[in-house]
Amino acid sequence: MTPAEIAATIDTILAEATLVEKVGMMSGRGFFKAFREDGGRFGARPYRAGGGIERLGVPAFWFTDGPRGVARGNSTCFPCTMARGASFDPELETRIGEVMAIEARAQGCNLSGAICINLLRHPGWGRAQETYGEDSYHLGSMGAALGRGIQAHNVCATVKHFALNSMENARFTVNVRVDERTLHEVYLPHFKMVLDAGVASVMSAYNKVNGEYCGQDRVLLTDILRGEWGFGGFVHSDWVKGVYQPYGAAAGLDVENPEPLVFGEKLVAAVEAGAIEPEVIDRACRRILSVLYRFGCAEDPLPDYPASLVACDAHRALAREAAEKSAVLLKNEAVLPFDRSRIKRLAVLGRLAGIKNTGDNGSSRVRPPYVITPLAGLADDLGEDAIVTADESDLAAARAAAASADAVVVVVGNTAREEGEYIPGDIDLGQAGLSGGKAALGGDRRSLELQLDQVALIKAAAASGKPLVVVLVAGSAVLVEEWHDAAGAILQTFYAGMEGGTALARLLFGDVSPGGKLPFTVARSAADYPPFDPDATVAEYGYWHGYALFDRSAARPRYAFGHGLSYAGFSYRALAARASADGIAVTVAVKNSGAFQADEVVQVYVGAPGLLAERPAKALKAFQRLTLAPGETRIVRQTIAVESLMWRDPATHQWRLEPGCYRVFAGGSSDSLIETTVVL
Repeated sequence: MTPAEIAATIDTILAEATLVEKVGMMSGRGFFKAFREDGGRFGARPYRAGGGIERLGVPAFWFTDGPRGVARGNSTCFPCTMARGASFDPELETRIGEVMAIEARAQGCNLSGAICINLLRHPGWGRAQETYGEDSYHLGSMGAALGRGIQAHNVCATVKHFALNSMENARFTVNVRVDERTLHEVYLPHFKMVLDAGVASVMSAYNKVNGEYCGQDRVLLTDILRGEWGFGGFVHSDWVKGVYQPYGAAAGLDVENPEPLVFGEKLVAAVEAGAIEPEVIDRACRRILSVLYRFGCAEDPLPDYPASLVACDAHRALAREAAEKSAVLLKNEAVLPFDRSRIKRLAVLGRLAGIKNTGDNGSSRVRPPYVITPLAGLADDLGEDAIVTADESDLAAARAAAASADAVVVVVGNTAREEGEYIPGDIDLGQAGLSGGKAALGGDRRSLELQLDQVALIKAAAASGKPLVVVLVAGSAVLVEEWHDAAGAILQTFYAGMEGGTALARLLFGDVSPGGKLPFTVARSAADYPPFDPDATVAEYGYWHGYALFDRSAARPRYAFGHGLSYAGFSYRALAARASADGIAVTVAVKNSGAFQADEVVQVYVGAPGLLAERPAKALKAFQRLTLAPGETRIVRQTIAVESLMWRDPATHQWRLEPGCYRVFAGGSSDSLIETTVVL
């Protein structure tokens, strides 16, 4: 149908539907029954999540998570979102979004909850692995790219969790206090970027903001989202505890998921009693139906979406590419890349080397047809006879294995037990597959250190004197001070997905150079991060966090935001910036001065004058990943929009551009930059 025909169809539906039918479109339906029938396995089937009037032939939304692949069937499992954030590759993220949409369509879903862009204000956040990092511009760029890919195949994407959901254990009850500048400059711009890119749905957050639950907060859902930003799509709640009062509909929540616990009969009664205007219901239904029909009536890029596309060869290859591009080489003292001709025996140590460990076991869980572990990937590459193993349960055996080998790889970090979506022991979302019982899993991390037995394992391996690589598996920052000097090289792979083991072998042996960059700051001490209390009932979210906080303080990070080594070397020169009608036009020349073909992420930061209001010393405003051959030079051109340079004036509630001299930086890391200036 044409847009005019869609509008006429919606008018007809709203004229013919009863109040009960309209309100019925404003909630999910059937989740609890399906969840019981599926034995507590989340994602076993599509979940009805708004829309649908059977009598009138109106279609419905059918929902699936998730951030690292479709949480249905045996779908392709990509590296977790934080890993893909480390790729700094929006083009790759768009291709991943397309695969997610194709596999969602092939499994009966048309609404995807894959875009998670909550800001990482502290690495202890349990669900850090589900977002892209600590920087708002980076979050918005990557989230928008994923959304474009998902919606290219007429799956409606939803961006979550709106807003300020950056802690896990207390997410249902915590009241986040935030001032106007911090809200608008730090915690909301990435959401606007994603919505400006065309993403058609928003999922509200569980927490409160300044005293009101997000799912019934008129300031967030109407004043900002619809009024200030002009968003025309629909908003649905997070699962089960996303709204508490029927007035949430009037505040701007269009759909309560997954069941009508607060809407449904209670919302009908509120309308009949005159507490809520009928126009609220019609407006919500119009938003839902407009998105439903816009996607449902569009021509598909593919003629059909058969089940054979799920986890097909091309999708698995993309998962491997993502794992290769996501790995961040934190340290390398001439240890990597390994030379296959010189590695006759490799010690692969650590319990995590041999287990399937793709991330948490909550709503984002993907059950791929297989997972290649680090141990399996290395054994497949070198041959099983070349591998010797041991783990932290027997340090004597680990020492012996390391001593017998030409080089040592130690795999350490976390699993779904230590971090992720918090799953209490009295419900089962499939967590028994890893834990073997009903113990509570996931949640916020109370320590940013490795477990003591893992530290002991690293030190035991180092005692051999053999070249030692530590592979870090974790959703965000891990403090490395206690064992940093013992490791010759440190490679953070995050949760690398179903092809992670194959990618690891190719990275370690130089088939591909690491090119990922840290999407967060790794401190030397936990005290250098903002305050973080997983059990807080009230949390103050301040203006300063991440690299902006470190730039402002005397503390020096161990690894800066944007840091990541390569098997090549890169140099920058000829940085130029000029004012244009659109903002700032930036050019910089980048040369691969090494002997490897490799990827570099060119990062452009801007520092505002900061005289009218204190601003970060520098803030990321553009980035580009590019592949350079040895000796090749490329000129990178970026335009920084003037809107992204403004600050929020709380006196007028307006955005202002401060006139004056702006510092412009470019380089391969936030702490390794060349600089120029431009006057605006």
